[in-house]
This record gives sequence, C-alpha cells and structure tokens, in this order.
Amino acid sequence: MVRSDIEPLYGWAAGSIRDEAIGDAPQIAVVVPMHNEEENAAELIGEIASALAPTGNFEIIAVNDASSDNTLGVLAGLKDTHKELRVLSHKQNAGQSRAVRTGIIAARAPIIATLDGDGQNDPADIPALFARLTRKDAPQLLAMIAGERAKRQDSAAKKFASRFANGLRKRVLKDGANDTGCGLKVFYRGAFLRLPFFDHIHRYLPALMVREGLMVEFMPVNHRPRLHGVSKYNNLNRALVAIRDMMGVIWLQARARQPGEIEEK
Repeated sequence: MVRSDIEPLYGWAAGSIRDEAIGDAPQIAVVVPMHNEEENAAELIGEIASALAPTGNFEIIAVNDASSDNTLGVLAGLKDTHKELRVLSHKQNAGQSRAVRTGIIAARAPIIATLDGDGQNDPADIPALFARLTRKDAPQLLAMIAGERAKRQDSAAKKFASRFANGLRKRVLKDGANDTGCGLKVFYRGAFLRLPFFDHIHRYLPALMVREGLMVEFMPVNHRPRLHGVSKYNNLNRALVAIRDMMGVIWLQARARQPGEIEEK
C-alpha cells in the first residue's frame, strides 16, 4: 500500500506525537522544576490549579531538584489540597533540564506544559498556548507553542545579556526563536521524547524540534518579577555554558538527515 496523503518530512510519522489521553488520563501535564523555591511553591501550584481548573482534566508534576530548603516539605503538604499534584524528588541536584525531563517521562498526559518554578512565568497563559497547539487547523507538523516574554521583569543587565544571547543564537541556529530562555512552553510529549537529551536542552527546544522536522510557533506571554528567592544563574556562568551548548547544537544540526516523504507499502 502506498500512502497518498503523506505530508513532506515527518507528516506520516507525526501522528505518533499526537497520542490521545487514554481512559481517565489527563489531557495536559504541567511540569514544574523547583530548586530551593519553598517561598514560591504553594502560591505557584495554586495558580496553576486555578488556571487549568476549567479544563477539568490535568495533572501538575512538581520536580524537586534536591533542594536544600523545605521545598519538598511544602510540596508534599500541598497534595491534600491539590489532588492533581504529583511530587517527584531528585536525591542529587541534576539541573533544570533533567528535572523537566524527569517530569515529562513520568507524565500520563500526551501534552506537556513547562514553566519555571520561581513564579515569574504566569500560569494563566497556559490555556491560550494549549488552545493554539490543539486548534483544528493546526499544521500537521506543529509540535510546540513557545512563549516569548513580552515585558521582561528583570534587571537591565540581565535583559541586555539575554537579548544579546538570543540574537546570536537565533542567527546561528536559525530556529526563529526570540526568547528561548522563557520557561513557558506547551508541546507534545511524544515530540520531546524524540529529541537527544543533554544538560540545558530546555534552552534549545525550538532548534531541536525543527531539526527533527517538526514545527514551532511562538506567542507573547506575561512575565512577572521574582518575589522570593534568588536566581540560580548569573550572566557569566550562563554565557560560558551557552557557548559550549550552542556548539553542540550546531553539531547536532549538521549531523541531521531528513528522509523526505515516507511511504508505507
């Protein structure tokens, strides 16, 4: 049999990233990595639950990345109030990307939303990103809707460093992304699981989705000031790591080969 309705690249195989929720499984899982966010955890989990309550079918997966404060205790104490909350915990600190991956692997839902655990991403934006990803006229290959912070609530130095890094990355990787540092993204779980994993992958998801032959769209989202705790990064260590990571992604792009149309006979 020859399929006559195959789209270019992975159009035929793209169906595998759009699995439907099975039985009473949730439609969307919100994955929140947290490290030393005891003062932010309760409010953020409450906001996520309120934002997704109208859907009636969701789960929240909070991943405690070996916090040295009481983040894990706060999260565990929220489970009685928020039945949709699942709490996973790393025994050793493994970083944001590994925490995100831990949550995605554990998720029961076919669609994932990620946001940072510091409260700067606004959970109220998740339903709009979800609606855009799942709209009836979405392209067959659409795998991700990535948020772009419309008005950064950070220091001038941090915003300047971010603009420079994003501009350089966009020119080099040609991923169309203006703000890959935004933690708020909604995507198909199956699409993420196709990607090669490495530390700091969360900053390169649009480029890696495109490398896989999939499509990414972008939406402006809200950004809020950090009310509690401190940033886990500074401009210098972020820049040094970013250079090494970008070289790795360039290599991955250079080694990618697309099969063109796929036929089943």
